[in-house]
Amino acid sequence: MNDLLRSFGRALASALHPRMLLLTLAPFAVAAAAWGVFFWFSWQTLVDWTHGWLDGWPLTNSLYRVFDWVGFSALHSVIAPFLVIAAAIPLIVVTVLLLIAMLAMPAVIRYLSARQFAGLELRRGGNWFGSLAHALVTTIVCLVVLVVTLPLWLIPPFFALIPPLLWGWLTYRVMTYDALALHASRDERRELMRRHRLPLLMIGIASGLLSSLPTLLWASSVWLIVLFPVVTAATIWIYAFILVFSALWFGYYCLRALQRLRAEQADARGERLA
Repeated sequence: MNDLLRSFGRALASALHPRMLLLTLAPFAVAAAAWGVFFWFSWQTLVDWTHGWLDGWPLTNSLYRVFDWVGFSALHSVIAPFLVIAAAIPLIVVTVLLLIAMLAMPAVIRYLSARQFAGLELRRGGNWFGSLAHALVTTIVCLVVLVVTLPLWLIPPFFALIPPLLWGWLTYRVMTYDALALHASRDERRELMRRHRLPLLMIGIASGLLSSLPTLLWASSVWLIVLFPVVTAATIWIYAFILVFSALWFGYYCLRALQRLRAEQADARGERLA
């Protein structure tokens, strides 16, 4: 627990460094441009399809009557756009996570290596292509589980448990690989992931909970749909900042754990020679 809290404090201090803040710009620009183009050409089509889908449900008409009864008839027109946004948010988070892993994580590890772990030997147990393949496979598995468990999201307490666990597992798997790719050998990485699976998952879950904070911007008011482009851009940057912070947290924790593992191995070799 001390290592978790210590690495959290160091990651938070480093996340505010100008160099780390600059790292949020590239993932933000790529994600904002990609999703901006997608929604520019497909927004109305998605909203119309969602309207048609909602109209086919008897429950929708009952919900509309409740809105009329309480004097919120205007909500009829915002439910479909709100659902489109709600469905897009997990995909936006995954996009930013993958961009952070591909574009920012190597720079984060170089930053930590130069400042905190200069004496740590580079054994290069992973590479950029391995990181990409690992991230894509892990993301596909996560999205499949997400789709399979969607019905449970409507049942307490699963709606509060499943999303953090899913994003936590995804973040932990993707970022642990990238945090150790440069310094650890393949065997060291596997050993560390076995030894520290629970603390790493806890960091992932905490990162997942932090990543849910921007969603509160949308949940606070459906009328923010009017400001969709501005709020979406702000949300993407917040995601980028939180995930750079998460990369630093994983980096500090994993590299410190690697230091200890090698110290243990050196002590064990010394005892055998003695």
